[in-house]
Amino acid sequence: MNYESPSDLKHALVQRALEIGFDNCRVARAEAPPHAREFREWIDAGAAAEMDWMARGAEKRSDPQRVLAGARSVIVLAMNYWQGNERRGSESRATAGRIARYAWGDDYHDVIERKLKQLNEFLETAGGRQRYYVDTGPVLERDFGAAAGIGWHGKSTMLLNRSLGTWFFLAEIFTTLDLPADPPQSARCGSCTRCIEACPTGAITAPHRLDARRCISYLTIELKGSIPLELRPLVGDRIYGCDDCLEACPWNRFARASRETAFAARPGRAQMQLRDFLALDEAQFREIFRGSPIKRIKRRGLLRNVCVALGNVGTEHDLPALEAAAYEPEPLIAEHAVWALERIRARLRVNGKTIANV
Repeated sequence: MNYESPSDLKHALVQRALEIGFDNCRVARAEAPPHAREFREWIDAGAAAEMDWMARGAEKRSDPQRVLAGARSVIVLAMNYWQGNERRGSESRATAGRIARYAWGDDYHDVIERKLKQLNEFLETAGGRQRYYVDTGPVLERDFGAAAGIGWHGKSTMLLNRSLGTWFFLAEIFTTLDLPADPPQSARCGSCTRCIEACPTGAITAPHRLDARRCISYLTIELKGSIPLELRPLVGDRIYGCDDCLEACPWNRFARASRETAFAARPGRAQMQLRDFLALDEAQFREIFRGSPIKRIKRRGLLRNVCVALGNVGTEHDLPALEAAAYEPEPLIAEHAVWALERIRARLRVNGKTIANV
């Protein structure tokens, strides 16, 4: 399809993006991201912890031409996932465990990738070659998001948007088409440090600096082994991710509920108590979390997290489930179950209750 000018093509692209469900669509130049050097320093400092894939893709993350030769523009898209002020049913009970909002519903990778495919087909009709990603490729996506004016860099390292707050996914399309770039937004955090103060583990070590080794999202999702003993009490009742620095942001007062129904909480899972997860076998885990972001940490990762949460908020009613988990063939689960049992029994002793060890 022929367009009279690049501006006309971009206008049609933005309209198409909004029609298929994106909440914002803007364009940045396909140039080296402004924080490429800081990213490398962050990697070198070990702050990426066990996320080795970041270091392996460092060269591509620093040079769009290594992602797509001949790239001239980076189209950045935002999709709102906020479900409103009401927490899902189980989040009102400490013994249910907390899951980061973005993982309440369907896997955003699947939802957004289908829409990116549609935009790619649209751009192909205009003669473009593309590569597109949704948190899956070697892209410093927040840098491009800020360059395109989708938002600005918050002190939590998250991108902030005046109308979406902190509650949105990013996706990128690298294209050989030369589209007019959008201006960046001005940073509007001012002197506010609420996100830094809200972090339960002190993972935000300074404005715009995050040590993944202390981040609860890293500990409960990316970390494959044991959660460090000194950090387990700080995890609280969180079993997948953490929203504390996002929840604290004042810009969220302007956030509106997402129009994408796929991100809504799954009612069946919302009724589960923490101890119920410990009874899941592999087949049941796969069935409950089919099409959910949570599936990526596998049963062993989720049950590890559940044991830690029970160690922090569990009661005597949770002991039988944990005692069974202590004999789990998977060593990672068994180790954390034993820790949780010790924590609950210690609390019961403080409260004057006697519980026999089983």
